[in-house]
Amino acid sequence: MKVLLANRMERCIGCHSCSLACARQVHKRFSWSMAGIRIHSSGGMTTGFEAKLCVACNPAPCALACPTDALTQRNGGGVKVKHSLCIKCGACAEACPVEAIYLGEGLPYLCIHCGRCVPFCPQGCLELADEPEREAALAPESYTMGHMEEK
Repeated sequence: MKVLLANRMERCIGCHSCSLACARQVHKRFSWSMAGIRIHSSGGMTTGFEAKLCVACNPAPCALACPTDALTQRNGGGVKVKHSLCIKCGACAEACPVEAIYLGEGLPYLCIHCGRCVPFCPQGCLELADEPEREAALAPESYTMGHMEEK
């Protein structure tokens, strides 16, 4: 299984190309409100940026909270989304422990780990990695929450 990682966010320039690529290529809309990855300031322009995206929980609290199975557990972590089944209740967004589900027009938008955003990042901040690489990248000694390290 592949998962999207944003473990080189010290390179991020805040261009939002990844968000717009996600919205356009995955969701067929050109709107930040319909992207599964969001870029935020870490506290100001001089402190860098962080990516807010699904961390592929297993089991996924958002899928467990969905009353209509619009979000279903993906093998190995994360979820699959079927907007046609969504009743726009917002239970999935409330259940997300990392606040990575965005409600655009009442529908949930989140990273589905497809990797379509990766080639659009001009700084190489994102990568689609296999599950073993994800575990190494998320080890406590290497995890920085996407913030720039102070020197």
